[in-house]
Amino acid sequence: MLSHLLDTSVFCQPIKPKPLPSVERRWRALGDAALAVSAIGEAEILYGLELRQSPRLTALYEQLLKGRLQVLAVDTSVAGTFSQIKAARRRKGFAVSDFDLLIAATAKTHGLILVTLNVRHFNGIEGLAVEDWAQG
Repeated sequence: MLSHLLDTSVFCQPIKPKPLPSVERRWRALGDAALAVSAIGEAEILYGLELRQSPRLTALYEQLLKGRLQVLAVDTSVAGTFSQIKAARRRKGFAVSDFDLLIAATAKTHGLILVTLNVRHFNGIEGLAVEDWAQG
């Protein structure tokens, strides 16, 4: 059963030259069946691969990440949650990237814990559970 949504900073770790041991441990402990990624996170990974044009990185993606986790779509429910989060953040004077907010909205809509290495991007989003996997 799904319990966690990986932010792009965590999802890309298996193809990093030196993946964080804290991420490897937590990912292994929970297992792939408990983890998902937003279509936005998948798009960010694919964009990075397209930009770099690295056959080595593309091969690592194909081997280690492609199709590994369930990919959750940005649908009308996520769009509604996104609009609420973004309006609340703007009223409070916080600027956060739309991609981060869409990932947060995906986690919140599906009742999942958002996993990230950048907790400050998601601080103060009401009703969003966040785990920092940068910490051992």
